[in-house]
Amino acid sequence: MEQKLTAKQNNILQSLRELTMQQGEKPTSYRLHKYLVSQGMKESMKSVMQVIESLEKKELITRDENKKIFLVENENYGDAQNIFSIPLYGLASCGEALAYADDGADDFLQLSKSLFQRPEPEKLFAVKALGDSMNKEGISDGDYVIFEKAEGRNDFEGKIVVAVINGMATIKRYKNVGKGIIGLFPHSTNFTHHPIYLSQDDVIFIAGIFKKVLPVKFVSL
Repeated sequence: MEQKLTAKQNNILQSLRELTMQQGEKPTSYRLHKYLVSQGMKESMKSVMQVIESLEKKELITRDENKKIFLVENENYGDAQNIFSIPLYGLASCGEALAYADDGADDFLQLSKSLFQRPEPEKLFAVKALGDSMNKEGISDGDYVIFEKAEGRNDFEGKIVVAVINGMATIKRYKNVGKGIIGLFPHSTNFTHHPIYLSQDDVIFIAGIFKKVLPVKFVSL
């Protein structure tokens, strides 16, 4: 459908994608206009509104009752209520526990509810993987990894988790190896990676349990 768009329509649609997919926003027409101006595009508010109406007629976008704009990339995206945002935190290492785990979200990811059997958006968050120590699990360097918050849970045995050790986040498989020892195990084609061994008495925070990986080749524009 995009090859039938005018240059202006295509530029504005791409800007909508940047706001929606990369920055996690559901912009109004006014917000979109401000974003276009900040990007150096000299479009009047009237011109932007005309393009939005054209894109809506072409069924490339839709607006909800609050006039917020949603992309329509497929049948699922046609339902504005089918999309939700989750916080995206900093890098989580898939090698040594070297990536800093910040309390504040760096950004937000927009996801379709159809990606999950029983989605509970408030329980989900994402981190960006760093390294290759979990590539046999399909988690590669740069991928977005979706976790369910582990608050109040202790059933981690055998599960892929994101663990925070002394402020550093790492993605590994959790195993209790006995005698008070916990192992965080890699699963990689790169044999230079080794498990991380911890005492049950160590301060270790399991932030989340693995739910899904979104390869960057599918989510990058």
